[in-house]
Amino acid sequence: MREAEVIARLQAIATDPAARHLTDDVAVLDGLIITHDSIAEGVHFLPSDPPASVGWKLVAVNLSDLAGKGATPAGALLSLTICGDDEWEAEFLTGIEAACESYALPLIGGDTIALPAGAPRVLGLTALGRAGERVPHRADGKPGDRLWLVGTVGDSTAGLAQLHGDPRATGPLVDAFRRPIPQLGAGQVLAPHAHAMMDVSDGLLLDALRMAEASGCAAVVDLDVLPLSADFRAVRGESREERLFAATGGDDYALLGAFDPDFDPSTLNLPKGTRITAVGAFEAGDPAIRLISNGRPVELPERLGHEHRGLSSAPMADRP
Repeated sequence: MREAEVIARLQAIATDPAARHLTDDVAVLDGLIITHDSIAEGVHFLPSDPPASVGWKLVAVNLSDLAGKGATPAGALLSLTICGDDEWEAEFLTGIEAACESYALPLIGGDTIALPAGAPRVLGLTALGRAGERVPHRADGKPGDRLWLVGTVGDSTAGLAQLHGDPRATGPLVDAFRRPIPQLGAGQVLAPHAHAMMDVSDGLLLDALRMAEASGCAAVVDLDVLPLSADFRAVRGESREERLFAATGGDDYALLGAFDPDFDPSTLNLPKGTRITAVGAFEAGDPAIRLISNGRPVELPERLGHEHRGLSSAPMADRP
């Protein structure tokens, strides 16, 4: 089953209002924002990745979901699979500890299980956050809203491509893949003003489509204005092909927000160094996404982002 098919089946079970009909990245229960993300060896991290960076990434990807709702970290539960490699597990926990300390996230419990030696690791974390004055739902976008992106796209996927070419590769793009930075501060500032907001983790085009579908709108994304880092441009350039690569790669952990067309979120008191870019808009119409460049339509790529599939696929191999 594809990820979308699994979620559709689960929606019949998750009927409590806290679940938000599974059309959002989080649950909202009694003032708490709750999210759970897992990362799997060969899907979200490479067997050769430093264990401490894997621990950091597990925390960061969960905090990115909290950032998309403007939440303040409150606690975490860790699901740890033990495979008999004491050194790997000790370093992994060092990464967990470093990320929790960096973002003031208390570890308050969890579970451990043992796996057969050599089994691929699957690691999970449940993160809880305290809701702010407003928790934007990805389903509340409106026709006419402008779409703004916090952060850049493409760095992580470019880093993964470098590691596929050379497992010993280093540098800022590899760092972006291994140690993402959640946009918590920006999310807290933006959430009270956003009609809809979510983190971008599976690819900008795919996640923009998901927001459009939840909001019942059509989305337009301008390929020419997508924010690319200086490191990405130095390594890969900024051709149309590379912009499509950046827009579909995933693992960006940026934020995508829909705001009133008369409101400019870049004027808010965002954390120093925050990069925020208007990348498109919502329009009235059936839920869909379209791309433009120089004001003209661009054919959508066959693959909009990273969607999990069944065991017959090879997810990491499918990614650039």
